[in-house]
Amino acid sequence: MVKNARHFWGRHFLLLNYGMTKYIKYYFSIFLAFLFMAATLKGTYFPTIFFISFSMIIIVGDSIINRDKNLQSFKYPFFLDLSIYLALPTVFILTFFIVSLFSNNLPFWYISGFQNFFNIDFIQLQQSFNSVDKISIIITTFLICGSMSIAGGHELAHRKKNKVDLFIGNWLLAFSFDCNFAIEHVYGHHKNVCLPEDPASAKRGENIYAFMMKGIINEHLSGWEIELNRLKRKKIGFFTFENKIIKGYLRSVIITLLSLGLFGLIGMLIFLLISFLSKASLEAINYIEHYGLVRERGKPVRMRHSWNSNHFFSSIYLYNVTRHSDHHRNSNLKFWELQPIDKDAPMLPYGYLTMLFIAVLSPYLYKKIMKKELENWDQNFANDFERNLFQSLKA
Repeated sequence: MVKNARHFWGRHFLLLNYGMTKYIKYYFSIFLAFLFMAATLKGTYFPTIFFISFSMIIIVGDSIINRDKNLQSFKYPFFLDLSIYLALPTVFILTFFIVSLFSNNLPFWYISGFQNFFNIDFIQLQQSFNSVDKISIIITTFLICGSMSIAGGHELAHRKKNKVDLFIGNWLLAFSFDCNFAIEHVYGHHKNVCLPEDPASAKRGENIYAFMMKGIINEHLSGWEIELNRLKRKKIGFFTFENKIIKGYLRSVIITLLSLGLFGLIGMLIFLLISFLSKASLEAINYIEHYGLVRERGKPVRMRHSWNSNHFFSSIYLYNVTRHSDHHRNSNLKFWELQPIDKDAPMLPYGYLTMLFIAVLSPYLYKKIMKKELENWDQNFANDFERNLFQSLKA
């Protein structure tokens, strides 16, 4: 039955690989953001219905739609970049709209604007949501913002020679207080991936929640160390606008103060909560990307050192970060240039987003699923040193 469904839907979704439609699919997150806001404006139950529907579309869609195994050619790459550029105003609009739903200090012009333009009583809308709706609103917001601000910011952070892309990427990352990502990830993680000192590589059996908290702290420390060493080499002082991390924190502070000024203390606290959860979702993705994999020190990063997925929705939702081995092979490749992986690197049994749900909701089940995959990695991908290294760590 699943096979027949995959064949049926696969044929229909193949249309997204032709003409201009192959560009449109990368606007999926932006479409979801505005659809979510429209659903939320309908009031009671709709945020919960949207969250459940969104989750099912991702999980079921990844299961029944044919795997995306083709490297497509694009004549107009600007429209692919535009899908990330437009993520910045979309994240801004979505974040502050959601923050306003929880605020008890709304400006008059904001309330009257909704009344005049949309014929919506905003105070009544706020009061219509039950506790489950509010939880659904928060979860859906950080999942969608995580896709655009973190996955989009990740893409642009690698474009080190393009000032416009770095500017947009850094502002996207500012919504999750993750200014150091453009430093630690690019100059730290890509060098130390699958080594013990890499805070973004999860060890076998490591608890996802412990990993997320440790990762948030250690990645910031690593980012500071990298940036201070850069400033020292250039003989530049600590308290300077040349300090990229200080500039990054200032961006996040500006957004925080804006949420405070517009929507009061509660609005600011909701923004900080969404920001923290968005950062945590990045750490959950990090957990999945290299879980349990090891590498011999001094040896180059190979295709076997990342987990991959060709599942359709996970790929377009995360700007092809699912083709992770090829990303580590050449981090200068843009997201549409990444080669889909088939059999030359370890593959996840389900899509990235499905694995994310499993890891967060049932860490025990995730480890049980990955135990089999890691046994396969040990036998078919690891070299002798890596195989023996794991056995020594296990002992």
